[in-house]
Amino acid sequence: MINNTNDSKLKHALSNRQVSMITLGGIVGAGLFVVSATALNTIGPAILLSYALTGIMVLFVMRMLGEMAIRKPDSGAFSTYASDSLGHWAGFTIGWLYWWFWVLVVAFESILGANIFHHYFPEIPAWLFAVISIVLFACTNLMDVRKFGEFEFWFALLKVIAIVGFCLFCILALFGFWPLAEQKNISGLSNMLNHGGFMPYGYGSILTGMMISMFTFFGVEMLSILAAEAKNPQVQIKKACNLVIARIALFYIVSIFLVLCIVPWNDPGLNEMGTFQYVLYKLNVPGSRLVMDLIVFVAVTSVLNSGLYTASRMLFSLSQRGDAPQVLARVSNNGVPRYAVLACTVVAVSAVAINYCFPEQVFMVLLSTMNAIGLLVYLVIAFSQLVSRSRLEKQGIKLDFKMWLFPWLTYFIIAVMLSVLGYMFFSEQHRYETVVTLSLAGFILLMSFLRKNKVRQPVVFSSSLADK
Repeated sequence: MINNTNDSKLKHALSNRQVSMITLGGIVGAGLFVVSATALNTIGPAILLSYALTGIMVLFVMRMLGEMAIRKPDSGAFSTYASDSLGHWAGFTIGWLYWWFWVLVVAFESILGANIFHHYFPEIPAWLFAVISIVLFACTNLMDVRKFGEFEFWFALLKVIAIVGFCLFCILALFGFWPLAEQKNISGLSNMLNHGGFMPYGYGSILTGMMISMFTFFGVEMLSILAAEAKNPQVQIKKACNLVIARIALFYIVSIFLVLCIVPWNDPGLNEMGTFQYVLYKLNVPGSRLVMDLIVFVAVTSVLNSGLYTASRMLFSLSQRGDAPQVLARVSNNGVPRYAVLACTVVAVSAVAINYCFPEQVFMVLLSTMNAIGLLVYLVIAFSQLVSRSRLEKQGIKLDFKMWLFPWLTYFIIAVMLSVLGYMFFSEQHRYETVVTLSLAGFILLMSFLRKNKVRQPVVFSSSLADK
């Protein structure tokens, strides 16, 4: 049954405890446990600078987003703010791009989880587990949002405990207090200098590292969507925006720094076994593979769960604004956009099917559209904040939470992101994925212009329609 009296409203049911832990652990996914190995082998120790610079940029972007989100918490978040500040074309385009990104993430993470599961249970087809995992977490998303928040709370808590535990193991080994470690193989800081220096591939590698880390960090902006269903959205937004750089410093810079102190950055074992698993293996931690497989499995399923949530809320917001089928704006009695969740589930399962039927021909092309979307989203956030803040200042409206050094710092961040996007476009290594992403964005932009003459108002279902 659809709620007839409040069927276009989400519930403010996420507790402070849930939102705090979700935003704390939300930045930790397979990117840290898996992709970091590729980053180390590709960039070298300079990846620490890439993480730091990207972290600072993300901090500024989150500050801009927080400035807008505190004034208007909304499930459409930056898509809604882009429509208000830049025009319908911007909100439509970035909203659908963001939705596309997360449904592909759901499919991709389910495949990663299926591969781990298949290793221990080879008699079960990997594709079957991928589909089952998506359907399972669709069920959690169809429950009351408080139950979703509780699932994610424990997922996030486990990830945080895993990172802290890993760092403690590494510190004990470096100071000689881990009895199972072979101290002669642990050379400490010299690991970062004895294998080609701190920047073995030159200064240009820092930009390449920023592109990798940007994809890894993408997801912190999810807070602005999550806040629309939090009990105290303004408080949670402020807290999360202020803690962005601390989370990146702890989870990425500190943990990878410790990795580099224990194993050489160019050790092939990093890519073969995964960053954290290989370090635990070198430290002779018992059952390191099983432990890390469980941790990575928790990480990918957590991203799958939160990705389905994020995609469904963005689709719900697009529908409310008339940019998606109106039925997707219906909200059930427990405050969940049920049809939006089901639609995202169907698309994600379809993407999984495409992967196992046409992995190279189609699925890799779909995945290539993901890499530059984060950059486009951050660009739109910056431009939206630039316009909206300028309007507010002309009206003499004072803000309690605002971007620093406006407008010059906003201009600087826009220039940095345009530079990275230009580097991707002219780089032979990244040109293909950039062109594919920009082509997708151009197609969605064209669709927005085809709808520009239609009236868009929030969808309100009458009781007679809801009963049909």
